[in-house]
This record gives sequence, structure tokens and C-alpha cells, in this order.
Amino acid sequence: MAPKTVRKAVFPVGGLGTRFLPATKAIPKEMLPIVDRPLIQYAVEEALEAGIEHMIFVTGRGKAAIEDHFDIAYELESTMRGRGKSLDILDGTRLKPGSITYARQQEPMGLGHAIWCARDAVGDEPFAVLLADDFMVGRPGCLKQMVEAYARTGGNLICAEEVPDDQTHRYGIITPGARDGALTEVRGLVEKPAPGTAPSNLSVIGRYILQPEVMQVLERQEAGAGGEIQLTDAMARLIGEQSFHGVTFQGTRYDCGDKAGFLHANLAVALGRDDLGDAVEAFAADLLDRRAAQRRVAA
Repeated sequence: MAPKTVRKAVFPVGGLGTRFLPATKAIPKEMLPIVDRPLIQYAVEEALEAGIEHMIFVTGRGKAAIEDHFDIAYELESTMRGRGKSLDILDGTRLKPGSITYARQQEPMGLGHAIWCARDAVGDEPFAVLLADDFMVGRPGCLKQMVEAYARTGGNLICAEEVPDDQTHRYGIITPGARDGALTEVRGLVEKPAPGTAPSNLSVIGRYILQPEVMQVLERQEAGAGGEIQLTDAMARLIGEQSFHGVTFQGTRYDCGDKAGFLHANLAVALGRDDLGDAVEAFAADLLDRRAAQRRVAA
């Protein structure tokens, strides 16, 4: 029997974004732009490419800009029409009526808690989770690669990426089983293992396809690493009861929860664009030449 179609996606966007202060004092971190589109729009477009029909945003205080971004801006559109400008640039911000649900996470109690806040909107269907901080660049997109794998395996899928051994303590880590190309059987999950104790260097990245039973585990509100309700812990409880696989993403991930990763993503996207690539490349080359010259003088 074919697995049930994944139609819904949850976007946990209630975080405070403290690593990007003061920029995120009044602007949600998910609205920080990669060139000219906010991070959250890239994630939504990735979901649409994968066939997702219903977007569920789990928000918190100060996140109204996200709701406004995916709404109709009547004054802006009227002004643009009056000036003879195309509205095509806004296509990715206008979703179908009724295709968005907003849930509120009143307290920052962890990723697992944020997912649990979406339980009523998810219902009894399998669902995807996308963390906008993990900016995924590939063709097809990361979630579409996972949906294609899900059609073969069913069950639960998590995006997997190899990380250096000295960084495993920063991630959820997979205890791997059998491997078949990009697919890895998941026999266990450990959230942020202590240095030197990780069962592998295969980390869990911010894309998931989960069965609705995970909500029953999250309902227990059990605190894990950092005193927060961890999604990794809830998934680990279901291993052995349901199918679990990791899908190694064929593409590039930029950690946009980190300042350097955010800058890397902007530079990479700009260099890849026909309208910006040449100018940005020339500027970067000149900047590097001047930096090298300064170092030679300093030496």
C-alpha cells in the first residue's frame, strides 16, 4: 500500500533570533533576506515544490511581519499597477486562500513543543517540518528529494548530513543501520551527545517527514537537552515501532542561524544569479586583493 500523501508542512518560527541582535529586535529572524527574499519564503517555496498544500506557521510574539509577508498588500499592489509595474515579483508571497494556518507558541520550550503546538492543524496526517534557518540549495529541493524517498519507504524520514566529529555535540546524531544510496536506516537518535560519545557523524538537519503519532509522544511534555522539549527525543521513542530513515541531501546547506553561514548563503546565491553574479564576483575579487595587500603590509 502506498504511504499517505504528505500535504501539510509545519514551520516553527517562534524563536527570538538572539544571535542576530540587534537586527532581530523588531524583525523576525525568518524575515532576514538572502539577497532579496526572506529565509521563510525560500522554505515555503521549497515546500510548494514538494507538493505541500497547507502551510502551518507556529509563531510567537513579534512575528506579525511573517503573516503580513504572505498576505495581500493592497496599497503596494495598487501603487505598482498604477506605475505600470509587474506584480510577478510578489507571486511567491501570495498563497492560495485557506492554505495557511497560524498557531501560537506562547513560551519558547523547544522545537518539540513548537511542533506539538501544531497538533490540531496536523490532525491524523503525515506532515513535513521545515526549519528556515537551514537554507537548502539543490535541484530538486531538499523536501522534494525527501518526498520522493518517502514514496518508497513510508514511515518517518529525516534529512541527514555528515558533520565533522568535533561538531557532533551541536546536533541530533543518528545511530545508523543499513545504507542504500542516499537512504540510511535510523536505529537510534541522540540529541547533542557529549563530545566523543556520538554514535556517528551523521547529523539531523532541519527537514523532516513525520507520522502523526509523534504528537502523542510530545504530549507528555518531557524535557530533554537544555531543559527543552526535544523533537529528537520524541522521534527516538518511535524507532522500532515505525519505519525511520535518514535521507542525505544532494545539495548544499547553509546554516543561517549562524552569522557566517548567513553571509555565505547571501554570497553564494548572489554569485549564482545572472543579474548579480558578475558584479559581485568582481567586487569580491577586488576586496580579497586589497585584504591580501593589507596583510602583506602588516607582515
